[in-house]
Amino acid sequence: MRLATDRGKPWLAAVVLLWSCHAGAQAPVQPASAASTAVAQDIPFAPAHDTIITQKSSPDAWGGERTGNEPTLSDRVVSYTIDADLDATKHAVTGKEHMTWRNRSDRPVSSVYFHLYLNAFQNEGSTFLTERKVLASDGGSRGVGVLKKGQWGWIRLQQVQQGGTSLKWSFVHPDGGPEADQTVVRIDLAQPVPPGGTLALDIDFLSQLPRVVARTGWWGDFNLIGQWFPKIGVLELPGERGATQVRWNVHEFHFNSEFFADFGLFDVHLTVPSDYTVGAVGQLQGAPEQKDGKTTYHFVQGDVHDFAWVAAKDFKTLDGTYEGPGSPKVAVRVIYPPEYEASAAPSLKSSIDAIGYFSRTLAPYPYHTLTVVIPPYNADEAGGMEYPTFFTSDAYKYVEPDTYTQMLSDFVNIHEFGHGYFYGILASNEFEEPMLDEGLNEFWDNRMLRERHQDLVLATPFTKWLGITPHIDGFQYERMTAFLQRPHDPLAQNSWDRLSSLSYGTVYSRTTTAMHDLEARLGQPALEKAFRLYYQRWRFRHPSVADFRAALIDSSGNAKDVDEIFNDYVYGTAVMDDRVDAIDTSEVLPQAGVTWKDGKETEVVVSDLDKQIDKQREEWKKAHPKAKPGDPGPFPWHSTVTVVRTGVPVPELLRVTFEDGTHEDVTWNDDRRWVRFDFTKPSKAVSAELDPDAHNLLDADRINNSLTNTPDGAASRRWTADIAAVLQTFYSMLGTL
Repeated sequence: MRLATDRGKPWLAAVVLLWSCHAGAQAPVQPASAASTAVAQDIPFAPAHDTIITQKSSPDAWGGERTGNEPTLSDRVVSYTIDADLDATKHAVTGKEHMTWRNRSDRPVSSVYFHLYLNAFQNEGSTFLTERKVLASDGGSRGVGVLKKGQWGWIRLQQVQQGGTSLKWSFVHPDGGPEADQTVVRIDLAQPVPPGGTLALDIDFLSQLPRVVARTGWWGDFNLIGQWFPKIGVLELPGERGATQVRWNVHEFHFNSEFFADFGLFDVHLTVPSDYTVGAVGQLQGAPEQKDGKTTYHFVQGDVHDFAWVAAKDFKTLDGTYEGPGSPKVAVRVIYPPEYEASAAPSLKSSIDAIGYFSRTLAPYPYHTLTVVIPPYNADEAGGMEYPTFFTSDAYKYVEPDTYTQMLSDFVNIHEFGHGYFYGILASNEFEEPMLDEGLNEFWDNRMLRERHQDLVLATPFTKWLGITPHIDGFQYERMTAFLQRPHDPLAQNSWDRLSSLSYGTVYSRTTTAMHDLEARLGQPALEKAFRLYYQRWRFRHPSVADFRAALIDSSGNAKDVDEIFNDYVYGTAVMDDRVDAIDTSEVLPQAGVTWKDGKETEVVVSDLDKQIDKQREEWKKAHPKAKPGDPGPFPWHSTVTVVRTGVPVPELLRVTFEDGTHEDVTWNDDRRWVRFDFTKPSKAVSAELDPDAHNLLDADRINNSLTNTPDGAASRRWTADIAAVLQTFYSMLGTL
């Protein structure tokens, strides 16, 4: 998901009835009273708050490492066969779902738990909208649109059957959320599922899309349909992601959280009005079938853990392909509204480029399709969202080269495609460990930009016309937005136990910065090799932060640097801040006093010493008539550079530059809180800088990393010249009017 920090609006929502029944919908079959976490359970829930994982998973977790010789890419735990019919006028989907699920545990399962994500948008009492009131108050969130009358969304279970027997269900609150939340449902089975056995359920459901508010919904004739069907939770076993016993990992839908599900097979028929364009996860099977003004599309995709689709009237398509070593031929399609045609070709190109980069640096892309959706005007909250083989992008009416529009278009496409690896194939738990998806993906995206020599461009078409095209390095930008001086939450924290949405947002930027600094310590080849090992071990499984750490150590052999980054930043909230505190210089002159040599005493008095020094200076001037200021003189110089540490220790390089233009590098790699480095040179020290190569971007204040003994007006002269150039251009433009 792309984090938006500039879309906040005052949160206002109307009070509506708890049950907003769709016209003609059957009344739900359920007990008279909704149950909560007080319901007796044979199998407990994963903890709601103690979610940071420090113990790596067992080697056989999730069926063990995939060798590539198995009949399927993943260990398919679940399968969904769904027939869905879109009522485009009401933005509602009538669905019939046949789900099979395998009990991987060693005990019978008598109740199962499903996510009903759309219920986050049915009233103000949901966990999602309750948390939004607090977390979005800092203005650092997306998903803050106001839902008005007729715009709420929900999902209703109309019937659930096991072998022809109707089942009952009740709403539960695994995280202790508000009673009004209905995003997790417990279904009690007529027949328990034995260890290793398979459960088959037939579910009739009705999904009412909300107006686009976050990740899913409608606007006008556009329908982005995500998290729209009943999805079973994940049954984790001991040794998997910190679990010590069999447990249900089925969190409520939190405001900043995303998703977690088992791998499986999706076989989905989508029926929509015939004048609508459709795109979905997976491959289209055969030609669509038309009947009575509607068209049915059949999509199938294995080895994924979610399914989303789009149905939009009057949208267009642009197609391309990717072919690369180890990958099938990939059909890439961009689906876009006519008003944003300018975004289509750039989105196609950057998506194909991203397939190539991720295939080369991690592993070949394993799927046959990639679908990119550009939302229409007023539906931008649907943009920047990822699903397997399918993502939504940003929309621009004009995409001009070397401007922020091209930069943002490229970056969003690269970022959302990258989720196909870190969220899709490396199916980490986005609820509990968003760092493994959002953070690592953001880091890999910036590596791609760095390889392409593509900075973040801040220019607009107008400033470009003026001849001004400011750029900033991607990693420097991430550092600027990482709140390094006052981090409130560890990177390994879950998505909801955070001070604010801005704090959650540092999952992107602070993880990127931490991985940048780890890469500087290990070296780029070593870090890339470690990521490839992580991918190889955990593709089509569900790793934890501890598993990622283990892969880094096992590959690099450098436990010290990896542990320092993890202990201080991933598991902690440490601050780093080193500074150059002072530069002191003095000439090394002959000294007054008594000395002994060969048993003889010699005394030098001050008056004689002054004459001796003056004489040496005069003789040196005569011998060096062309000497310039800064050249070595008759006496050497002693320089002392003092550095001070107010945060955690990190390896530092100190570069000291002398008046004659030479420099000397020294290493500060210990736990001392301050150090004085002494130099005796022909010239005096004029400046000192810590970390001149910008390896330690986690430094909270890099401005104090350098100090100079002489004022440098280069910066002010540069800015004065730039401003003068802008004014000159402006006045010239006025003169042509």
